[in-house]
Amino acid sequence: MTPVGGQGASPGAARAVDVARLAGVSQKTVSRVFNGERYVSEDVRGRVLRAAEELGYRLNGAARALASGRTRSIGVVTLGTALYGPASLLIGIERAARDAGYALRVVNTLEGDPAGVAGAAESLLEQGVDGIVLSEPIDEGSVSLSVDVPVLVLGAPAAFGGPRAVAAGVGAESLARAATEHLLDLGHMTVHHLAGPQRWFAARDRLQGWRAALAARDRRQPPVIEGDWSATSGYTAGHELAAAGDVTAVFAANDDMAVGLIRALLEAGLRVPEDVSVVGFDDIPVSAYVTPPLTTVRQPFDAVAHEGLRLLVQAIEKPDAEPAPAGDPPVELVVRASTAPPPTGGRRPASGSRDSAHAPPATTD
Repeated sequence: MTPVGGQGASPGAARAVDVARLAGVSQKTVSRVFNGERYVSEDVRGRVLRAAEELGYRLNGAARALASGRTRSIGVVTLGTALYGPASLLIGIERAARDAGYALRVVNTLEGDPAGVAGAAESLLEQGVDGIVLSEPIDEGSVSLSVDVPVLVLGAPAAFGGPRAVAAGVGAESLARAATEHLLDLGHMTVHHLAGPQRWFAARDRLQGWRAALAARDRRQPPVIEGDWSATSGYTAGHELAAAGDVTAVFAANDDMAVGLIRALLEAGLRVPEDVSVVGFDDIPVSAYVTPPLTTVRQPFDAVAHEGLRLLVQAIEKPDAEPAPAGDPPVELVVRASTAPPPTGGRRPASGSRDSAHAPPATTD
């Protein structure tokens, strides 16, 4: 006969009853410990966990689902992209879900597919997830879908309804406002904006933050140039801004566009920041190492993910509790060498492209 514990036990072969016998508790207590229920003393919890470790026991996921009515899994609907922002937020969501004791199931959507969100949610519901995170950054129009689990919406209007919907903002508007105010505080009379594609909710939020900062100081709002998040679009916009004689400060909606913008300004014979100051958005890893090092605002991906998952888990585990308000994400301005006070006597005129034969820089995404 195989011993219950000790060296004769094979990993993974033990049952809950074996753990209960070794720990000197009931099988129900073992179930309570592994389901994270309250009203179990630390002494008893420790005995159960030590016994489980000795026996190589893990509560079967299917058994846990039958016992609790939950699979302890969360589904994520997100755009399939390698762009820094959405990819970093997804990493933050995965970490936060793991910390909360939940597995993550991800379904990617494609830009330009209006049915993608609904199809992704249906796929996750078929897998029996306990809740859904909607991290869908693009406006694909109205989505007609109702789900029967709690939904967390990150940084975008709710695309579908459920028994309980919670939201956590990514703080893009506040961050954009801080970036613009930094340039105004340096003495620039106004700030030009290189915006992201306006189908993206994040681009709209950053545009709104820029406008709010200028309006609060009663400053002129220059025409907006729209890019596509790439360094190439920033490079194109940079030549357009260099040709305008009144540009002394630019807020770019992401760091990649800011990098391309700076390259074009330098090719036009303008100095950064002596002639034109530039602020980016995201604080991608390369921002500290470009020339000049880029002033930018850092997105609080981990903080947003943990706050959002906290709200979603509460909605899953305590459906009758009053939802706690979402906290405001932190605003962190990273000041480097790409910003300075405006040039005395106005900006000197651009001298034209010094390197027009070169191809524009590739995107760092």
